[in-house]
Amino acid sequence: MRIGVHVVSFDFPGGPSSIGPTMAAVGQSAEAAGIDNLSVMDHYFQLPGFGADPSAPMLEGYTCLGFLAAHTSTVELQLLVTGVTYRHPGLLAKIVSTLDVLSGGRAALGIGAAWYEREHQALGVPFPPVAERFERLEEVLRIVRQMWSEDNGPFVGTHYSLAETLNSPAPLRRPHPPIMIGGGGERKTLRLVAKYADACNLFANPTGGPGAVQGKLDVLRAHCDREGTDYDSIRKTILYASTVDVTSAASGARFVAEMSAYAPIGVTEVHVMPFGVDPVAFVDGLGEHVMPALTAV
Repeated sequence: MRIGVHVVSFDFPGGPSSIGPTMAAVGQSAEAAGIDNLSVMDHYFQLPGFGADPSAPMLEGYTCLGFLAAHTSTVELQLLVTGVTYRHPGLLAKIVSTLDVLSGGRAALGIGAAWYEREHQALGVPFPPVAERFERLEEVLRIVRQMWSEDNGPFVGTHYSLAETLNSPAPLRRPHPPIMIGGGGERKTLRLVAKYADACNLFANPTGGPGAVQGKLDVLRAHCDREGTDYDSIRKTILYASTVDVTSAASGARFVAEMSAYAPIGVTEVHVMPFGVDPVAFVDGLGEHVMPALTAV
């Protein structure tokens, strides 16, 4: 099983001047630990529950990934996940392409329908109703796939129109950077996964366990059958929405045992968050107490 580290807080001791050195150290530790994927959130403000309040530090996502690209050489880089409302789709495809080229082919696109209304209102970013956000999400998925193809022609949709989908340089990853759609909405989100994505990302926690994730995957399989797509080709990933203790061999073994229960239902990647702890020490703990056993699952 692959493992990703999802950094959700930037309120480090030492204040803003410590953020750059700490994130560089996170990247270096991730490489040393053999972490597969490194991600940050895509938000303007900190989320309730992850920081003291919305004024807690929050980095612009793709700038942060560009910084991490310069301090890593093997780990995959992505946002978990980009909100469809945050950037024009043509620009989004260009940003991810640029990250992929400069990182040597290590970019992935994580995307979802967006939900944090307060930050949109605060910075003057339009926040359409949920039905329209999903319409836009489907158009964005079509646009990025076209921009990452040989088709440089126009795109005309309900919400977006592009006169040209020229994108040079093209991403290094072939056929394109993998597209991960975040969320488990059964009627819309998982249909879009079946039709357009290379990976899904579902929430997992100790309360629901593998059974809850299995229910979502059953829905995804049904959508794949209707769309005529290959269910087995879609990578099944989870965001583990709970604290992970990696301070000892025993606690690491318990986490590995818990994750092992997801493997039989097809989950091949788990993303974990260093809640309220030193992210460098957290990654080091993963490398020492989790990675050797989890990679064998």
